[in-house]
Amino acid sequence: MQVAIAAEPGSPSRANEDSTATGPDIFVLLDGATARTETGCIHGVSWFAGHLAEGIKDHAPLGPAGALAAAISRTADLHRDTCDLSHPGTPSAAVAIVQVTGRTMRYLVLGDVTVVIDSADGIQVVSDQRVSQTAAAERAAADAMHASDPEKAAALVRMKHAELAARNVPGGFWVATTDPAAAEHALTGEIPVPEVRQVAVLSDGAARAVEFGLYDWPDVLDLLRDAGPDALIRQVRGAEASDPDATRWPRNKISDDATAAYVTAL
Repeated sequence: MQVAIAAEPGSPSRANEDSTATGPDIFVLLDGATARTETGCIHGVSWFAGHLAEGIKDHAPLGPAGALAAAISRTADLHRDTCDLSHPGTPSAAVAIVQVTGRTMRYLVLGDVTVVIDSADGIQVVSDQRVSQTAAAERAAADAMHASDPEKAAALVRMKHAELAARNVPGGFWVATTDPAAAEHALTGEIPVPEVRQVAVLSDGAARAVEFGLYDWPDVLDLLRDAGPDALIRQVRGAEASDPDATRWPRNKISDDATAAYVTAL
């Protein structure tokens, strides 16, 4: 595979909690979940996402779901003796995997990242938005507050607690944390390689290009092909900067970590 990648933290003063890993036949993108509460972990979300991404790449022969499960176990073992992995806020991440094996392209999506596949059947958009269906009351309360509202931070913490109560439980949403069984709940599929023209993989910060209505998905693919992933992120940053109070595009992070990848030559 040939992969072009661009990544940028939401703030220059904060570590990027997105992470990527690339092997000869696999691309991995992780979007670490913002920790608004205690986590019981001394390392942090960026550490977790980075080690998990590398673990998935290293276990590529197991296939997307198998590699994810094995990487979750390996990453948990790396900090089991130093951190409280039973803590309800233990670091987590959304996961996207694209892998080519022989004449088959396989994909996996767990959490609110996006894989866009342009194939002979048209454009398929795969994104797991189950998290947005949780903590409805708390989410609505936080969303209704202006970005400068002094009560906003406390509302986001309440929303986070409600989300964590629904994380990796039946009827809730699923992300990568410490339990390899989460891989069983991912959205997966496969497409014959000759039918695939191009693929995009985006963290939710980069997918704001469509969320904000700047582009539709065909336009995103065109931009990635013609100008590269950096151009997409620049467009998102420009939109965020033009709306510093989050009034035109209501959102809980004025600027989010953004990672975009464009995959060709499958």
